[in-house]
Amino acid sequence: MADSPKFTLDLGELDEDQRVAATAPRGPVCILAGAGTGKTRTITYRIAHLVDNGFVSPNRVLAVTFTSRAAGEMRDRLAHMGIGGVQARTFHAAARRQLKYFWPQVAGDLPWKLIDNKFSLVARAVRGAQLDSTKDLIRDVMGEIEWAKASLIGADGYPEAIAKSRREAPADPRKVAEAYRRYESSKALPDGMLLDFDDLLLHLAGALENAPAVADEFRNQYRTFVVDEYQDVTPLQQRVLNAWLGERDDLTVVGDANQTIYSFTGASPKYLLDFSRTYDDATVVKLQRDYRSTPQVTDLANRVIAQAEDRAAGTRLELEGIRPAGPEPTFDAYESEESEANEVAGKVLSLLNQGVPASEIAILYRINAQSERFEQALADAGVIYQVRGGAGSFQRRAIRDAIRELIRATRRDDLPNDPVRVARAAFAPLGLSAKEPEGAQARERWQSLTALVDLIQQIVEDHPGTELPGVIGELRRRADAKQNPTMEGVTLATFHAAKGLEWDAVFLVGLTEKMLPINHAIKAGDAAIEEERRLFYVGITRAREHLALSWPLARSAGSKASRERTRFLDGIVPELEDSHGKTSSRTRRPRRCRVCGNPLATPGEKVLGRHEFCESEVDEDVFAALRQWRSQTARDQKVPAFVIFTDATLMAIAEAMPADDSELLSVSGVGPQKLERYGAELLEVIRSLRG
Repeated sequence: MADSPKFTLDLGELDEDQRVAATAPRGPVCILAGAGTGKTRTITYRIAHLVDNGFVSPNRVLAVTFTSRAAGEMRDRLAHMGIGGVQARTFHAAARRQLKYFWPQVAGDLPWKLIDNKFSLVARAVRGAQLDSTKDLIRDVMGEIEWAKASLIGADGYPEAIAKSRREAPADPRKVAEAYRRYESSKALPDGMLLDFDDLLLHLAGALENAPAVADEFRNQYRTFVVDEYQDVTPLQQRVLNAWLGERDDLTVVGDANQTIYSFTGASPKYLLDFSRTYDDATVVKLQRDYRSTPQVTDLANRVIAQAEDRAAGTRLELEGIRPAGPEPTFDAYESEESEANEVAGKVLSLLNQGVPASEIAILYRINAQSERFEQALADAGVIYQVRGGAGSFQRRAIRDAIRELIRATRRDDLPNDPVRVARAAFAPLGLSAKEPEGAQARERWQSLTALVDLIQQIVEDHPGTELPGVIGELRRRADAKQNPTMEGVTLATFHAAKGLEWDAVFLVGLTEKMLPINHAIKAGDAAIEEERRLFYVGITRAREHLALSWPLARSAGSKASRERTRFLDGIVPELEDSHGKTSSRTRRPRRCRVCGNPLATPGEKVLGRHEFCESEVDEDVFAALRQWRSQTARDQKVPAFVIFTDATLMAIAEAMPADDSELLSVSGVGPQKLERYGAELLEVIRSLRG
């Protein structure tokens, strides 16, 4: 039996179903957890329960997550509960660590090196297979190799596997197989070998399967296993898991077949769906109480996924919204892609003016190419944004430069023992100022540095007495775990990149046929289309309160409205269908300039009610005073200036010169929440100049 843990486990914080899952008997447990139902909390408490009851020591638990960020969050949660020593890692991170340890027992002195980027090797293999060596094809072949290895398919078996599946090869399957074969051969060096990330799993599984001494040593170390996002496990990952377990069954898996969205990488929900068949004595628990989203959001999610027809639908979870009621999701058709982007940017401004933080707003789309118009529209509106899926915050140049300055500061002995104060001083030459700068690039750098200072302050508050070297160590740990500083900006991301995240307000955009479901999924058949439906479901369930869905009827203004709204909304928004069942072309009338009468395009123009260069009656002194007030307020609240009010809103106020609350509320961009927070101060600024 393990030593008694030095913590108190309060199961009263769990609901009935969560408690059943957390306290299930030691052995095989399957937790079917819907979006927002508290799965991370549940599995954390399950680990704590097993430790608390002496079933296992913390250092004998291996928890497997699908992202380094999720692993870091799980370790942090357990640490806050007083449980340290649990290994929480991704499949690849765990395999790399274990392989390093066991390699001498398996391969002796033969050295190996991990390939961080295999593009050049694959490019050489592609050319050797007499394929076009375009960057796109090289990346496609790279994806095919990764899918094949994850699916336990070798180069020789690739053509047959493609023929049996509905998967579309990027080129002649025989030539792709030849490129695959050449790539594998290129990793054998005269003085060692190169391994890619899939090789880590393959070699580890082989070591555990074929070397009894290695398997015994590993299994003596780890007794209990927890696997998150089990619906997205690949055959290769399942093989590793089987090798870890051996004949044992102390396994807890968590998943939701409704969120299976990675089949293109080889992932399959079959292991989740077959769990109770694999383990006859398995405990299966459903979590369906949604603590994330309002009932309005969960109702839409349930209606969308209720139309699913594949096997995964047989384990369908019906979410129950626990939160208080919120606004109904909105559905809008727009004339063009540009119109959609501008209108969405305008709605973002409206939310910001209502007090919704920029970091709690997301715009989600199917593919990365859709982001450009929304980036432009947000930039035109003066809204800071971040594109998820690019370089993480710790990889931003501003952050890297800032951490280097902190490291330099540790070499000095004349600085105060105050990491936050030192950071502010060190970052000042890099662009951190008391006042938010105006330029877009400077503002983005300022945002990054401000977020890093806030993170340092959080570290110091969580770990009192931590000195600067300790802060740097924690920053490095968070960088490795991809726990990035929170940026005060609107998030733009694909549906795939949004998996596992949530926001107060979510915009799902570009919802047209051939985009969702995407064209190649339509060609691939029913299974691929159902995965697109699940992807849409994932997007919907990212929203806590505000949810807006939209689609453009044409690519550009004035062109034929030939696009059709996604089939996944059929029967859900019938009010937007004509008598023939086709998407109505009804869109909102464009707002027009009150000066020249022509249509307004940008969100800023719509706030002003006129074009930027049309004649204005603005009181420049009032406008300058309002900007000065905003700058001071932003400094006091430690937020970007645009979070208080945008320039366009301040300009509109200076033009209207409101005398009371009702007149101020009538100004576009001033909502009830902003009126309550700032109304008295704004009116006082105006009165002081009027007097």
